[in-house]
Amino acid sequence: MNSSVKEVTVDRVFNIVNYTVLSLFFLAVLYPLVYIVSASFSSTEAVTSGRVWLWPVEPGLKGYNAVFEYKAIWTGFANSLFYTVAGTAINVILTVIAAYPLSRKDFIGRNAIMFIFVFTIMFSGGIIPNYLLVKDLGLLDTAWAMLLPSAISVFNVIVARTYFQTTIPHEMLEAAQVDGCTDWKFLLKMVIPLSGPIIAVLALFYAVGHWNSYFNALMYLKDRELYPLQLVLRTILIQNQIDPSMVTSEEDLIARQGLADLLKYSLIVVATTPMLLIYPFVQRHFVKGVMIGSIKG
Repeated sequence: MNSSVKEVTVDRVFNIVNYTVLSLFFLAVLYPLVYIVSASFSSTEAVTSGRVWLWPVEPGLKGYNAVFEYKAIWTGFANSLFYTVAGTAINVILTVIAAYPLSRKDFIGRNAIMFIFVFTIMFSGGIIPNYLLVKDLGLLDTAWAMLLPSAISVFNVIVARTYFQTTIPHEMLEAAQVDGCTDWKFLLKMVIPLSGPIIAVLALFYAVGHWNSYFNALMYLKDRELYPLQLVLRTILIQNQIDPSMVTSEEDLIARQGLADLLKYSLIVVATTPMLLIYPFVQRHFVKGVMIGSIKG
């Protein structure tokens, strides 16, 4: 009896500590998001004076009006949308094609091929060799430079392979082969329809990566018409940095600094909103796919 009471007490203490720590982490993540959104809808004077804490102060759309006055924002948004949709489609197709054979025990040489895949994670070629390769392939300053160099992720291949190994029974393949089903038909008709959760996970991972990507564009693109949204935002923020030595009055410095801060917060909201809108639609599949795909390596 005493041991059971002690176990109950320990469980309660653990739950209290656990919920307290998780709540603190939750607040630490949530508050910056709330502050950024509130600041983006506040006035420049409120942002500069530090009066914004939780709710918008002197609400307005001055920051968003300043953001959408830039034509490059719309071009960058369209480019990022194209890179994200096209890149994610390429990524998911190649990842599934690579992961499924590696999950098959009857695939000759799968361990050697898997070793080569994993080797590329531990020993990367580096920035300069990658740049020279893209240049030699004639991809510089083209949309393909944003799609092909990141066409597949070895980590996602491992996750997808694990999902196929734990979810698609070998007996199903044997039954399909008895009925004359080819490997390609089995993949298209059986494996993919049963792999909705992992495909949703892969699509979300790749989509977020493409949407947030700016470094590849910084290296490979010179044409501003091809810039993704993140690189456009970076350019705008750099252009709106204030040099105090170039400002004659303190009032002008405060006003310009306030507008620059307001523009920064509005840009962050504009850049993150699309991914926040997509996540609820794939959340149900996301949790299941991540759990199953991480059972074993």
